[in-house]
Amino acid sequence: MLDFIFAQFAGFASQFLELATDPVTYIYLVGSVALGIVFGALPGLTATLAVTILTGFFGNKFPVEQSLIALIGAYVGAIYGGSYPSILLNIPGTAASAATAVDGYPLAKQGRGGEALGMTTTASFIGTLIGTFCLLVFVWVLMAMSKQIASPEKALLALFGILVSGTLMSSDLVIKGWIAGLIGLAMAMVGLDPILSEQRYTFGWSYLLSGFQVVPVLMGAFAIPQILFGLREGPQAGSPVQVGRIRPNLRKVRRYMPTIARSGAIGVGIGSLPGVGEDVSGWVSYGVGKSFSKTPEEFGKGSLEGLISSETANNACIGGALIPLLVLGIPGSPPAAALLGALMINNVTPGPTIDPALIIRIVAILVLASFTMFVLGLFMARVFISVLRLPQTVFLPVVLVLTTIGSFSVGGGTNDLFLMIVVGMVSYALIRMQYPIAPLVIGVILGGLFDETFRRSLLVSDGDLTTFLTRPGAAILVFLNVVLVLVQLPAAKRLLRRVVRSSRPNIANARTDEKGA
Repeated sequence: MLDFIFAQFAGFASQFLELATDPVTYIYLVGSVALGIVFGALPGLTATLAVTILTGFFGNKFPVEQSLIALIGAYVGAIYGGSYPSILLNIPGTAASAATAVDGYPLAKQGRGGEALGMTTTASFIGTLIGTFCLLVFVWVLMAMSKQIASPEKALLALFGILVSGTLMSSDLVIKGWIAGLIGLAMAMVGLDPILSEQRYTFGWSYLLSGFQVVPVLMGAFAIPQILFGLREGPQAGSPVQVGRIRPNLRKVRRYMPTIARSGAIGVGIGSLPGVGEDVSGWVSYGVGKSFSKTPEEFGKGSLEGLISSETANNACIGGALIPLLVLGIPGSPPAAALLGALMINNVTPGPTIDPALIIRIVAILVLASFTMFVLGLFMARVFISVLRLPQTVFLPVVLVLTTIGSFSVGGGTNDLFLMIVVGMVSYALIRMQYPIAPLVIGVILGGLFDETFRRSLLVSDGDLTTFLTRPGAAILVFLNVVLVLVQLPAAKRLLRRVVRSSRPNIANARTDEKGA
């Protein structure tokens, strides 16, 4: 095991030195991380939007290595940048930084905004490194296991990714998340049949022969609704409070290292769940941090520990989200879904067949991006803070132009623009009705994998559905999918509540007996 880890780090050191000694790397990194921080800092713009726009901009016109530097830089910068308005304005820049506002803004009101920003920058930096370390070590273990996966397991994994993303991303009813995922799955069926090469649901339109293109769908689903909501809500920028000294206090960083380590582990664990994302990891880590804290009463009133808990976890989630993406081709978060789209249009297929050198290069890029984020965050914080004074309506027309150019440039046709607009309008309507949109995009991306592998399994078994139960891995995945659906049914919930209630008297009696003894 130690030999394996040393070999991994040797490969990483080689890739890291190659990237670190190339000046072009820093041009891409500084620009993309700064862009990501601005997108994260401006309420209404998101990390997903930053990665999506750059996906459209780079498309397949640049080498995939350069595209990855820009996309990962924007991803890391945007997740961190959301902490600025959370701390200074009490307006989360992204959903991932919502938990940061709970303690960040009270700290800023106490005149400790600079201290909060310094600790946030340090926690985000260390959190990203923790996620990167786990990606480097554990992705190979999972890849070795994934080589045992055949068509039945792939089909069930794709279905599980769609269902679990719909379950965890629904703010209202879980069924809405599943419906969004199934809409995406249905969209993935359009085009030529991958096995029989027959047309399906194209209605004679030749553009649909190759199915729905990933980039226009990403742009339409993530960018257009954000622009429409931003224009509808109008200017939201305010006047940030006084900041003060931003440089982190190293003594306090050392004191909170156990919190940082625990939150990093939580972020990686939640990030590795398909379709969950950084916002969930931030809240879960915040809740766990409060449970473990010696001063839980300070949470919500300006606790550095609470601030660190959420910020470390949401950045550590980046490395975790890349594990299922690279091992199985299932994105761990919406920005990772956009990253998957970028890989696919560059003919890179994540999974057991992915080039190992590319994974180690991604790890090296993540480390360099986290260092760039740390430096920019500390030394250019006041510049980024001044950006917050601009209303988002100034940026939204620019975002619309970039989105249009990005969508048009990949396919080179007006049909992509029509598709982007239609998907955008449908997505806007779905979001207004509280349907989560990320499961729809994940359904489009994973739908092709599900369609091909599910039907291939049936072809091999002559239509025998028991092929999904006779293989141990497939049987476990069938069980997980069924349980995931059943536990959401009202009858199952009532049964669970009844079981919990009936167990309470037994527990109380057991405790009474123990005391009596």
